[in-house]
Amino acid sequence: MNNLLGNMPPVVKNLLILNVVMFIVTVIGEQQGIRMTYLLGGYVFGSPFFEPYQMVTHFFMHGGLFHIFFNMFALVIFGSVLEQVWGPKRFFIFYIATALGAFIFHQVVGYMEFKQIEAALIEDGYDMFEVNKRISELHVQGMIFTEPLLRDYQIAIGVPVVGASGAVYGLLAAFAYLFPNTQLMLLFPPIPVKAKWLVLFLVGIALFNSVRSQPGDNIAHLAHLGGAIVGFIIVLIWQRDKKNFY
Repeated sequence: MNNLLGNMPPVVKNLLILNVVMFIVTVIGEQQGIRMTYLLGGYVFGSPFFEPYQMVTHFFMHGGLFHIFFNMFALVIFGSVLEQVWGPKRFFIFYIATALGAFIFHQVVGYMEFKQIEAALIEDGYDMFEVNKRISELHVQGMIFTEPLLRDYQIAIGVPVVGASGAVYGLLAAFAYLFPNTQLMLLFPPIPVKAKWLVLFLVGIALFNSVRSQPGDNIAHLAHLGGAIVGFIIVLIWQRDKKNFY
C-alpha cells in the first residue's frame, strides 16, 4: 500500500485519500443516524436545502462502494498521467474547475426543470409555502410524496447530487485529447480500445441519457456531460499553441 501511494503524484494521492476518508466518514455517520449525504451533497440552485459549501463538498461524497471504486480507479489511472504532464498546480486547477463546471452545468438545467414543475403546481392551485414546508418535514423523515407532480418537485429540490464523476469525465476528455491513440484495456469486457473511441462512447452515453426520460434514474448524466465539456474546453485552450498527440 505504501509503495502504491508512494508512486502516485501528490495531488492524485491526496485526492484519493480525501475521497476515501470522506466515504468512510459518510458510512459511519449514516450508521449513527447523521444524514451525511443530505448535508454535504449538492442541491439544485433555489432549493431550500442548497448551501454554497455543497458546491465543493459534493464531489468528495459517493453513493456507494462501486461508485467510489470506479471514480477513484479512473482518477488514479488517468489523473496520474495528466498530473505528470501538467504538474501538480495545473492538474489541481483542472480537477477543481471540471468538478465545479460539471456541478454548475447539471444544476442550471436542474433549476430550469424544477421551476417548470413549480409553475405547474402553482397553476394547479398549490400554496408553494405550504408545499415547501411539508417537503422540509418529509426530508427530515426520509419520506416522499405519492402524488406524481409533488413527488417530481420534491425529488427536484430534495435529492442531492454526489460524486467526483464530473471531474473524472473531465480527466477522460483531457486524456483522450492528449493521448487519442493510446490503447486502453477495458475491465468489462477485457478488450483493448483507443482512448478517443472510449471517451466518445462514454460521452455519447451521457448525452443520450441526459435527453431521454428515465424514471427512477439517479445518475447525474448531465454532470458527466458537463465535466467532459469543461475538461475538453480547458485542455483545448491550454494546448492551443502545442501539437503534441500520442
